[in-house]
Amino acid sequence: MGVASVRRARRDEGGTAVAAKKSDLAAIAKDRGIRYFLIAYVDLFGATRAKLVPAAAIGGMQSAGAGFAGFATHLDMSPADADMFAVPDPASLMVLPWKPEVGWLAADLWMDGRPIDGTPRVLLKRLLADGLARGYRMRTGVECEFFLLSSDGKTIGDAQDGADKPCYDQQALMRRYDVIRAICDGMQDLGWGPYQNDHEDANGQFEMNWQYDDALTTADRHVFFKFMARSIAEAHGLRATFMPKPFAHLTGSGCHAHVSLWDPAGKRNLFHDPKGELGLSGDAYHFLGGVLQHASDLCVLFAPTVNSYKRLNAPNTRSGATWSPNTVTYGGNNRTHMVRIPDADRFELRLMDAAVNPYLGQAAILAAGLDGIAERRDPGKRLDVNMYRDGHKVKGVRRLPLYLIDAIRLLEKSAFARAAFGAEFVASYARLKTAEWDDYARSLTEWERRNTLDA
Repeated sequence: MGVASVRRARRDEGGTAVAAKKSDLAAIAKDRGIRYFLIAYVDLFGATRAKLVPAAAIGGMQSAGAGFAGFATHLDMSPADADMFAVPDPASLMVLPWKPEVGWLAADLWMDGRPIDGTPRVLLKRLLADGLARGYRMRTGVECEFFLLSSDGKTIGDAQDGADKPCYDQQALMRRYDVIRAICDGMQDLGWGPYQNDHEDANGQFEMNWQYDDALTTADRHVFFKFMARSIAEAHGLRATFMPKPFAHLTGSGCHAHVSLWDPAGKRNLFHDPKGELGLSGDAYHFLGGVLQHASDLCVLFAPTVNSYKRLNAPNTRSGATWSPNTVTYGGNNRTHMVRIPDADRFELRLMDAAVNPYLGQAAILAAGLDGIAERRDPGKRLDVNMYRDGHKVKGVRRLPLYLIDAIRLLEKSAFARAAFGAEFVASYARLKTAEWDDYARSLTEWERRNTLDA
């Protein structure tokens, strides 16, 4: 497909060319001293792909997009498919704090004159538009946890970080001050409103928090945060990993999401009701009911890797707790449940892990929650129990999938998922993830050799 046909298709859809509707990236580059742009998209597996474009060429890229071959990434395409065009969203522009001559842009993928429906950012945008049409704007915040490892990824980057309960360890935090400060300074420069950073529950593990925002903005920032953390860690001779469970004996890395719905103008929090139980409205509980109803079917979108299920279903770790759920339950301000209600205006979903695709995680929350409102789903009574200690005593509680293959099969069979995300997306995602599982299953491990060599 030629550049002219891409431009024409966008004029036909929107009435005017996209470039005329958006900020002028060429002018922004000149004003801000940007010499290059990274035009980036995220594939189905959450990997960020990009092209580096000189500022002199950004006008054409803004209008027509940067060309990519879809088969070369995790998008379930073939070499026979036409070129994809990554059309940058100027509203997503972030100047690299550690390299200010480069601007980063999140992009939507187009093919044959149309957005590609099954790609993560396009899918999230469609669901957000559906939500707005129904009177709902979702806002979220994410708690990004990650490990700082040696450059080869084999050991904790700080040899002195060995406490049994290292959470909030001041000394361990300050030994990594230069890295954490550089990342936090970057967030401040970008205007995200970072407000706290801490050493987490595992040795070598950290969490950084910034202000919540509209779901698409949060997703774009989440993608960029991972890029920024990795880049700054590399500059300090370390490796930042968002692998959910890099060490069997340590707490895994989650990505807890704080969720609320607002009116379309963003003026009123529709989850807040002073008269409601724990300060939440009826819509909030119906939304929560949808999340609980579909959590197992959508689990593979929240916990997308083989390694994810070693976090969800882990025995107690060195610190004494896993801090991750394995049952579909909710409670008040209680971290042993899949959903926690920490305040009177939101809830916290604790299912997502650090490997989550930022766009698909947000899309899954929204789709499940809106279905809950539409169907007036009842989340049931909250459980005010310690699920780690007494969960086995609670009858009728649903459990999350034990393994990636189980989660894939639940998504494949889900009529809700096909209706919400599209049958083609579900089939593509399941096909790629099944191939990943098969590759894992074909791998021989030291455990097998140790236990069956003399069988």
